[in-house]
Amino acid sequence: MKKEYSVFLSLLLLTLFSCNNKKLTEVVEVPLPSKEEKMLIGSPDDVKADEGTFQMIKLPYGYEALAPHMDALTMELHYSKHYLTYTNNLNKAIAGTELEQLAIEEVLKKLDVNNSELRNNAGGYYNHGLYWENLAAKSGGQPKDSLAVAIKRDFGSFDEFKNQFEDAASKQFGSGWAWLVTDRSGKLQITSTANQDNPLMTNATVKGTPILALDVWEHAYYLNYQYKRKKFIEAFFNVINWKKVSERYEEAKNVK
Repeated sequence: MKKEYSVFLSLLLLTLFSCNNKKLTEVVEVPLPSKEEKMLIGSPDDVKADEGTFQMIKLPYGYEALAPHMDALTMELHYSKHYLTYTNNLNKAIAGTELEQLAIEEVLKKLDVNNSELRNNAGGYYNHGLYWENLAAKSGGQPKDSLAVAIKRDFGSFDEFKNQFEDAASKQFGSGWAWLVTDRSGKLQITSTANQDNPLMTNATVKGTPILALDVWEHAYYLNYQYKRKKFIEAFFNVINWKKVSERYEEAKNVK
């Protein structure tokens, strides 16, 4: 009972944080369990977006696979509620427009940043898709091959890269993301963005092709880490799928 009540209280606090900051939050309502209700963890395979141009990336792991670094309940709510909502809202926002014919990267590059509905939902869809693919069970460590060489070239060492990335994520005020990108010159850069913005958008301070993303919205960590965002950021490095990040790096080198 104590554990179930703790989950209930954490969910309630997370909801209050969202309600008190309407300008920065997504339109996602997550039903809270009663104190007596057990939290049953489902399967990501059971989650499907409404019919539309863009569909959800299938998780190649279960919700519990990244524990203890990322707990199963957070992963389920994050994927089956937040990500699902962004996907459905994006499809509604572009229905009947020329954007339906474009890849999500092109949508992000072309969208009017004053169109907050499209901006938030297109960003939320793309950002989360990259985030899920960045993660893997029994991973972490350090990258190899050309990405390892590039990190040493542009940051001096992997440890220095890690320090700078953690610093960018920690200092992102409020909700947002931390990124490792490849810019047009082929150099690796670290940046952060607010809300659901990303480095592909025209308003980005540092523009480039994202190859690594960390979600620092409260919904990504609050149930497990509460206010200790720094602990969550440190834990992220234990579940990074460096093989996938390296593949994205190789692809990004050819993007102009």
